[in-house]
Amino acid sequence: MESINLFFAFLSENREKLLEQVLEHIGLTFVSLLIASLIAIPAGIWISRKPKLAGGVLGFAGILQTIPSIALLGFLIPFMGIGVKPAIFALFLYALLPILRNTYTGIQGVPSAVKEAALGIGLSNQQLLKKVELPLALPVIFAGLRTATVINVGVATLAAYIGAGGLGEFIFGGIALNNGAMIIAGALPAAMLAVLFDQLLGYFQRMEGRQIRKWPRALLLIIPILSSAYFLPQAYAPGWAGGFPPEFMGRPDGYENVTTTYGLEFNTTIINNSLMYRAVYEKEVDVISGYSTDGRIEAYNLVILEDNRHAFPPYYCTPIIRVETAEKYPELLAAIDLLSGQIDDPTMTQLNYQVDFEKKSPEEVAISFLKERGLWKPDRAQGGEEVVLASKIFTEQYILVALFEQLINAYTDLDVSVKPGLGGTKICFDALLNGEVDLYAEYTGTGLQVLLDTPKDKVQEMIADNQAVYDHVKAEFAKLYEVQWLEPLGFNNTYALMMRAEQAEQLGIKRIEDLRN
Repeated sequence: MESINLFFAFLSENREKLLEQVLEHIGLTFVSLLIASLIAIPAGIWISRKPKLAGGVLGFAGILQTIPSIALLGFLIPFMGIGVKPAIFALFLYALLPILRNTYTGIQGVPSAVKEAALGIGLSNQQLLKKVELPLALPVIFAGLRTATVINVGVATLAAYIGAGGLGEFIFGGIALNNGAMIIAGALPAAMLAVLFDQLLGYFQRMEGRQIRKWPRALLLIIPILSSAYFLPQAYAPGWAGGFPPEFMGRPDGYENVTTTYGLEFNTTIINNSLMYRAVYEKEVDVISGYSTDGRIEAYNLVILEDNRHAFPPYYCTPIIRVETAEKYPELLAAIDLLSGQIDDPTMTQLNYQVDFEKKSPEEVAISFLKERGLWKPDRAQGGEEVVLASKIFTEQYILVALFEQLINAYTDLDVSVKPGLGGTKICFDALLNGEVDLYAEYTGTGLQVLLDTPKDKVQEMIADNQAVYDHVKAEFAKLYEVQWLEPLGFNNTYALMMRAEQAEQLGIKRIEDLRN
């Protein structure tokens, strides 16, 4: 009951944003569907006349269909940038195969006797197509359109990954923020749109005779109208162009807090963490919310703006472990504790840089670091009980889980299973609580603001005191979740607003509050 109340409260507070995302989602779906229909239907007709080419064309479209959507979006970014263009192009590619195949199959399925009779009464090939083949093939073509529509409604949620909007903004933000209401607010409307559009096209598909001939003309109007939803005028805030991930937009210590603290407004693009840095480097946005130890700061020549009003709490990185596991395997704690205080901010930044830009593997970087600190030992012969390590889905976490794995293998007899890249905070923490994971690296600020949802006045009391934040989350997690925070690793990977160093120097911007000028 409480979950339902939270869901409806979230909808009430975010109804305007939800409507905006629904319109964006509809627009993305039908712009891509319109383009795919204009290309795939004529192409399907053409290959029905060229049977020898049909296998190759359909095979190529099938290959495009099998490319993972996130991989395809990532591949398109260097050529098309971020935003609506790569999203629509990717959705267009996914819609091609079902429309193309069903058009070809529908026309090929027209009985040869019917075709021969039509030609026998004097119809030309063009008349045959228009008056016989297409009307008979329409139910099959509609089936392809239905499939393509449902596929695109689902895949369009990933458009938020590259700043193209849609219901994926709520879904990604909810996963990162441990907010089930936000996830449902994105997933439920997407599912409802898929069912609605599938049923609507199914109604057209079931029509017969003269009735069905009217609807292709109607669809020529309906699809462009639905497509225009994405291009309806939107209200943009004045000021700097900002690129922020869904998590930052929804966190208590994120967008709302920094804009309130400093009195700022941004013309905001929602974009995935991994793409923010390239977006600001390519001058598609002016300001991003990055991480203070990220190696891409140096690689893209960015500068961190001073948070002189303490909008962001400390984010000291600390391994967290279930109390049950800690009590069962004290040797595990001893192994992980070897990293306590060993990694300061510059060190973590350099380790991230080695993976992101020198293209070293996290395992290679971890071994090199441990050897440098005199902590590396060859793996023991394993054979003990298994412990499961996890990481979130960014470079720093891959490096940390590799460090943990190396130390456990070298200093204990425990077997190690690693689940890297589990996604956001919610996935990792829920897996820890459910016993599917034994240990992963968390951050004190995330524990304070996201997982504990600490009241704002309480946060303000301790936000400038690193030790107070650590002591608070350690005590609360032990009491509420039976989760133990180990000793901090040493670095503070806090949120930070950053921009291109050249732009900041040219405009004289050094602090976040300078953005108001």
